[in-house]
This record gives sequence, C-alpha cells and structure tokens, in this order.
Amino acid sequence: MTRREFITLLGGAAVAWPVAARAQQAAKLPTIGFLGQNTRSFASEYVAAFVQRLRELGWIEGRTIAIEYRWGEGREERFAEIAAEFVRLKVDVIVTSATPPALAAKHATSIIPIVFATAGDPVGTGLVAGLVPGITAE
Repeated sequence: MTRREFITLLGGAAVAWPVAARAQQAAKLPTIGFLGQNTRSFASEYVAAFVQRLRELGWIEGRTIAIEYRWGEGREERFAEIAAEFVRLKVDVIVTSATPPALAAKHATSIIPIVFATAGDPVGTGLVAGLVPGITAE
C-alpha cells in the first residue's frame, strides 16, 4: 500500500467513523413502559429502588435502557389510556403494580410482556392462567 492510498483510507475512515457512531446512538434503546398507579412523588421511593436495581444489573437509564414513565394519578380510567399509549410507542415491556393497571395493560396487548409487582388474586382476575410453573397467561 502506498502512502497516498494509506492517507486516503485513513481520511475515509475519519469521515465514516462519526457517521457510524451517530447511527449507533440513534438506534432505539430497549424501552420499559412504567405505568404508575398514583403520582411520581407518591411512588418516588419505589421508582428510585427500581432504577437502582436496574443499574445494579447493568441497565442504565438513558444509556442502555429507556424508561417511559406514565402516572394514573389514582384515576383508574387513565390506566387504559396509558396502556394503549405504550402499545403505540412499542415499548418492550410494561411494568406496573396492582390489579387495575395490570389488567388495563393485559387488555391493551397480548404481545408486550407485562410485569406486575403485586396483584390481588392474579388467577381469579384473569391476569395469569395459573401459578404453577410452566403455565402462562392466554
């Protein structure tokens, strides 16, 4: 390789490298749809613990994962709206707590996984088909 060829190759790489870096940054991060039952201030300790545990597992908000927070503000009618919004946003998973928001998420999608921290009688309400390993919701 001649000196001229090497300089041309190096110049081309210097131009292409920032373009490739921007393309990688523009890629969509895995996204969690966080459906809070109340308000952010009410759930601040839980959100902080959730984000801290994600960080401990190597998921850093804004760098390796995105979190879309939405708050029902104690109004059950908001849960269906928020769940539908998460479906439109194509989040990768919906995280919530309690039966009403979990049910709203289940009614909004059969494709996006739903993780709920607590729910009263998840089998009886239809959130899950059973509590036996290997049985999944329909």
